[in-house]
Amino acid sequence: MSNEVNSSTFIKGAAILGLATLLSKMLGLIYRIPYQNITGDLGYYVYMQVYPLYGTLLTFATAGFPIAISKIVSEKLVLGDGQGVQKVFRVSLITLAITGCVSFALLYGGAEWIARAMGNDKLILPIRSVSFALLIVPPMAAMRGYFQGHQNMMPTAVSQVIEQTIRVTTIIFLAYWFMRTTGNEYLAGAGAVFGAFTGACASFLVLLFFWRKNRVNKKSEVKSPNKTKEDTVWQLIKTIVYYSLPICFGALALPLLQLSDSFTVANLLIRGGIPAEEANILKGVFDRGQPLVAFGAFFATALSLSLVPAIAEARVRRDDAAIKNRTELALRLTLLIGLPTSIGLAVVAEPVNIMLYQNDKGTVTLIVLAFTTIFSTLGIASAGILQGLGQVMLPAKYLFVAVFIKVILNIILIPLMGITGAALATVLAYSVSAILNIQAVCHYTGVRLRFKAFFIKPMLSVFIMGILVWLIQPMTMKMLVGIVTTYRLYFSIVALIAVLFGVIIYGMSLLLTGSITKKDMQSIPKLNKWIPFLDRFGLLRDS
Repeated sequence: MSNEVNSSTFIKGAAILGLATLLSKMLGLIYRIPYQNITGDLGYYVYMQVYPLYGTLLTFATAGFPIAISKIVSEKLVLGDGQGVQKVFRVSLITLAITGCVSFALLYGGAEWIARAMGNDKLILPIRSVSFALLIVPPMAAMRGYFQGHQNMMPTAVSQVIEQTIRVTTIIFLAYWFMRTTGNEYLAGAGAVFGAFTGACASFLVLLFFWRKNRVNKKSEVKSPNKTKEDTVWQLIKTIVYYSLPICFGALALPLLQLSDSFTVANLLIRGGIPAEEANILKGVFDRGQPLVAFGAFFATALSLSLVPAIAEARVRRDDAAIKNRTELALRLTLLIGLPTSIGLAVVAEPVNIMLYQNDKGTVTLIVLAFTTIFSTLGIASAGILQGLGQVMLPAKYLFVAVFIKVILNIILIPLMGITGAALATVLAYSVSAILNIQAVCHYTGVRLRFKAFFIKPMLSVFIMGILVWLIQPMTMKMLVGIVTTYRLYFSIVALIAVLFGVIIYGMSLLLTGSITKKDMQSIPKLNKWIPFLDRFGLLRDS
């Protein structure tokens, strides 16, 4: 009975944490569009230069620690060692507080050098502004790990959502205020990145609330009669670091991909003869595509959160057939989402660009960058499968390969093609990472991807969608002439109609080409209710 309760608690906790993570990511994407509208491309450049730097340092200082701490805490709890649990928490809290202080000192003290390395002294204030968050976020990782060790995911989930909400509110408010009062994009950027600090403060208060609420449990732990062999402080630190470092390195690769652009794109444009201010604005134009690409990968992120436990569970049961079925279905569904998202964005790039960012600057770059979604979604889903199989470090290793390729291609392509070259470098880097991941998945699972089902049918469906959406746009434009006179609203309506028709056409194409079968729909809870309706019109194939 206790095992069933523990399993139920774990599943419920994982679901809560997964939902909170997805909501936080969604909030972390949406704000970038109004922020760019408020500050323009130069203000967006300031933010996108500095935030990946903070993200990289934060990942290095905290990633993996909550998981490592929760693992040790849960082990101590199983043994009934309440005093050991409290010691683990104290040691981890102090260790991470020191890590945060060191990271803060490095970022604040090194702001001048970093800004010069990025080719812009005006970035010193924004870099120092974001550094204060590093004083608070690392100790929070210890608190989250403590709660997760008790299988209490609610504090982590609530604090994540509150942190992101306050951060986004701060970004929009301070960006608007500084632009209205000073018109200075660098001050607006400094205010925006300061949102990391206000968000962290709010999150910390939430965790303190849960901490005080659970004081009774803490007292019972301290009075616990059982006690295991006491670890020294250094032994605990070594154990925490041992478990957290692999996760840390795995999480570090993705921020480094964005950070490579912070140090190379504007600098290479300037070396190519473009004036500094214009190069900075062009970097902001290049960054327009980042939230769109990330939003396209949203499904794959959600899928990967469910894939890890599903594949791991099948692995424990040694159910190779289940592993193969789940792997093949996951990769195919990911491609069926990633492919039309990329092609669709490329086809409607101009109206979408104007709808979101007020003008059509960088449309060609956005078209190229759109193809990143195919590979990023496949990369995320395949990484989830590999992690479920216990191959945690492989996706990280392949992402580091992608970072290296990205930097080399930036150096080669930006002088030749400008920011479009940087976009092409991003696509190629992600493609290498995704291909390596999929090869590893096939190797460890024995899955053989059928060329017709996996590639030909989806490509045919996407081709039909792309052609028809491309034809619908000029027809819609002619219909709206004289009716809608506002430039941005005009293209917004064109974009929305094109996207709506694209979704409908693609869905029908999937059914007509047999890309989605009855078996597939039976495997997806939300779609299986449509089976009788589709069968009535003969739109669904058995296999």
